[in-house]
Amino acid sequence: MIKYFTVKDLHVRYGRFEAVKGVSFSLSQGEILGIVGESGSGKSTIAQTLAGLVKPSSGVIERNAKSVQMVFQDAVGSLNPRMTVGAALREAYDIASRKGKPARTPEELLGIVGLAPAVMAQYPREMSGGQCQRVSIARALVFDPEVLIADEPVSALDVSVQARILNLLRELRRNLGLSILLIAHDLAVVKNVCDRICVMEKGLFVDAGYAERVFASPASEYTRRLLEAVPDVSKALAARL
Repeated sequence: MIKYFTVKDLHVRYGRFEAVKGVSFSLSQGEILGIVGESGSGKSTIAQTLAGLVKPSSGVIERNAKSVQMVFQDAVGSLNPRMTVGAALREAYDIASRKGKPARTPEELLGIVGLAPAVMAQYPREMSGGQCQRVSIARALVFDPEVLIADEPVSALDVSVQARILNLLRELRRNLGLSILLIAHDLAVVKNVCDRICVMEKGLFVDAGYAERVFASPASEYTRRLLEAVPDVSKALAARL
């Protein structure tokens, strides 16, 4: 099986502050890998480093994926408020066209993410947060990525919408063969979505393994606390997946 990313002893520093303190992991073809931790744990820094937005301080990142795209937490803020959905997708389509013919048109991609063609004429302010996140995913798919990095893509959404977006990610893995790195602060978000989970605390992985094992037999006190802290609303989310 192809490993799209192999990360060895990754460190990321911002001045004197070390956000990531030497983590190692891999992301394989067709896999959904979850990285979970509280705010400030370093998980989003890992996502941004793999996406090329942050430079590693040391360590090795072996990348075999030809195309990597990222979806951000603030779906509304990641879209240009002055552009309609159609204009935003066509802009991405034009950029992708310069590198070769994209596999799918903007209209086809909207259908893949569960949106009607009429959305093309709408502005972000006219849509819900869940709809904007679907548009952001469609825009990323214009580039026919092998890897999608989703940085807390559902944390700003209500429970029912969270479940629908997470189910969409599973469908994209199944139908398009995507590999997905899913960043979350809530273990319930990743429980029924991810194949493997890495639990992160203060820049380090304190637990890692197949999802069933992490939930059934947590290897660290921090993981146990996260499991105990899962609120009822998050349990409701897990039940919808």
